[in-house]
Amino acid sequence: MRNALAYMLITSLVLFFLNIYSAGTTRQMMFQAKHASQQDKLQLVVSSFSGVDSLTKEMAEQVMNVLGEMNVTRILITDAQSRVLYDSSQTRNAAGRIVLFEEVVQALQGMDVFHCIYSSGALISSGAMPVMLRDKPAGCVYITEYDSDQGQIIANLELNFLRYSLILLIAIILCSIVFSLTGSRRMQKILRSMRMVREGEYSHKIQMRGNDELTTIANEFNKLTDRLQQSEAAQRQFVSDASHELKTPLASIKLLTDSILQNDMDAGTMREFVSDIGNEADRLTRMAQKLLRLSRAEDTQLQQQEHELVDVGEKVSSVFRLLVPLADSMNVELTGSLARACTVLSIEDDIYQIIFNLVENGIKYNRSGGSVHVTVGHTEEEVQLTVADTGVGIPPDAVGHIFERFYRVDKARSRQAGGSGLGLSIVHELVVRNYGTIEVDSKELSGTCFTVRFPYFDLGKEEDDAQV
Repeated sequence: MRNALAYMLITSLVLFFLNIYSAGTTRQMMFQAKHASQQDKLQLVVSSFSGVDSLTKEMAEQVMNVLGEMNVTRILITDAQSRVLYDSSQTRNAAGRIVLFEEVVQALQGMDVFHCIYSSGALISSGAMPVMLRDKPAGCVYITEYDSDQGQIIANLELNFLRYSLILLIAIILCSIVFSLTGSRRMQKILRSMRMVREGEYSHKIQMRGNDELTTIANEFNKLTDRLQQSEAAQRQFVSDASHELKTPLASIKLLTDSILQNDMDAGTMREFVSDIGNEADRLTRMAQKLLRLSRAEDTQLQQQEHELVDVGEKVSSVFRLLVPLADSMNVELTGSLARACTVLSIEDDIYQIIFNLVENGIKYNRSGGSVHVTVGHTEEEVQLTVADTGVGIPPDAVGHIFERFYRVDKARSRQAGGSGLGLSIVHELVVRNYGTIEVDSKELSGTCFTVRFPYFDLGKEEDDAQV
């Protein structure tokens, strides 16, 4: 409404000054037309005295008789001493008297004079022109006109301008009120929707037509609520999955402790139960650590951590040293083909964690006698890390879900291997955080290959492939 009032005020000021300008312009045009007309009449009378020796009363009357009606209100002819020689007025005839009209005085000084005003609905004009004999003013001709017809034209024009301006102003006021009320209702609709979403009703949508800014805001708001709804659903799912995953080892620990407390056991059996409790506790610890890593991977402040140049091949060697015992225990061959100087701009711990999770998964979900092969190479633009195993593979319908939290292709086998469904989620978040991409190519019962790509930073080293 404030915008509408401001718009109406500005419009009123514009129309006000437009009326003043149009009135002034109209009057000026009328004045110029009257000036030209009166100059012609004065020139006609003055030129009638050309060639005479002197300016006398008889000469003035004779000239005016010849010229006849001049269509003016009054005409005076004076001599050089401002004495009236001829006066066309019948009621206030000034013949023989001295007149001191300003126009007459200026004309007797050799000047052409014209004055015009608009007053009381009439155009009042007066003018004077000297009669020159032997290059000296011998008298002057003075004309005055009271033109009510021209004045009426001016009055009608100004009235029409004013009338149309008022009509336009009223229309603008009505349109402004309608537009402001419409805009206010639409804005109130958006505000009500915001309050509803603030209270937790994320499914609410704003239904608004049009192509203006408010419609754009409403559409963006609807997209935001969709994101909030998805985020809330993902959060609920995450809490549910995390609770479920944590509940399983806790239930096992509870069952084992109850069994120890309620039954008399020999030392060997009790040691076995305590060992199982320790394994479940270790599983809880690993799950908590993975949740912490996943949270750190999504932390926006940690995403701003300073990156450094990291050799991917060196990190693969470090991971191999740690995971070779696990591979030997599961009868899995761990091999690699690493190119030197495969440097990327990244967070060092992130690269290590990515390689560790992928290689560990390749070992855990492999067959006895299988293999995991890691390849590191680079082109002019990117460093490529591939981790290929000969495991059971991933079903086609599960490939699109493997990076989701707590998603496991084979839940029974994952629990048996100590998996929590968080490893690949962590890998995906870390890869994205370090400007990389990850792809998976898997065939069920034929193995899986993960390919990770990062932007390459050349340090000028010569490439030298090494077999590990």
